[in-house]
Amino acid sequence: MKLLLLVAAVILALPAQASQQFNVPSAPGVTLAVTEVGQHRGKRPILLVHGARVSSKASFDLPVAGGSLAADLAARGFDVYTLDVRGYGASTRLAEMESAPTAGAALVRTNTAVEDIDAAVDFVRQRSGGMKVALLGWATGGQWAGHYATLHSPKLSAIVMLNSLYRGASAHPLIGRGTGLEDKERPGAFNRAACGNYRVSDAASTLGAWDRTLGEDKDSARDPAVAKAYVEAALDSDSTSRQREPRSFRAPCGAMEDSFYLATGRQLWDASLITAPVLAIAGEKDFWSRPEDMHNLQADLVHAAAVRMVRISNATHFLHLERPARGRAQLIDEVDSFVPR
Repeated sequence: MKLLLLVAAVILALPAQASQQFNVPSAPGVTLAVTEVGQHRGKRPILLVHGARVSSKASFDLPVAGGSLAADLAARGFDVYTLDVRGYGASTRLAEMESAPTAGAALVRTNTAVEDIDAAVDFVRQRSGGMKVALLGWATGGQWAGHYATLHSPKLSAIVMLNSLYRGASAHPLIGRGTGLEDKERPGAFNRAACGNYRVSDAASTLGAWDRTLGEDKDSARDPAVAKAYVEAALDSDSTSRQREPRSFRAPCGAMEDSFYLATGRQLWDASLITAPVLAIAGEKDFWSRPEDMHNLQADLVHAAAVRMVRISNATHFLHLERPARGRAQLIDEVDSFVPR
């Protein structure tokens, strides 16, 4: 546990909840943005971890009604924190990301993300009098959280995996075998050229998968104001976004390499090593996780203190940013009832 922390606090005004951002050291030369959202009560700490592309503010704390999972959990009595893993958002950007993307090794793979999560968990525990911390990860964030829990379950009150991969051999049309992420010269290997060491995303690509999932159902499933704020926050997360046309933000590609391997049946971590309680939630219309990921995860969680698997009808990959009836309300209820008080 890191006992000596150099913490810089910045008060940020939000419509419903005040936020306090801390600079938390991780590896040498790496500083993480850990933000507390809402009132600090000193109880029920929970750390929210983003996924492969969009950092924590866009993922969990949009300044519009219905766009902040962090604020809604704070209203339920949690002490809520969000983390930007290195390479994302307000955390340290790697030196390689200051140059144009290359076909070199993908940056920030799971072992690196796990190191950052550990630094953030230790910081939250220190700020919470040594209490155990709940860990909620969305998509790749859930994959990172699961891997982290195999190493550090005693620090955790619960793990929540939202729309995350675990292990599966069935075809994955988005990121599995036969997709652009597979190296055609080396079947079963990740195609470095498809993503590079890092990638840039513009507004259109940020909404693309979400729009395709919802189709003509967009406005009934999500508030247009939330979608607009999501894109703006993603672009604003990168101080260099205005240096490119169209405006775009950077994200490391290590999460995509690890997800490719999980999608093709590789076992990157073993859930039998987890002893903390596990809640896994997936949307019926999620394009990322598959039913077999949930099935295999449940089968392997033989030592978890508690296991709950939830599949939300008609919900998508972005269910926590959609309207309450589309799974968002159920998600909040499930987390509130599962995480110990």
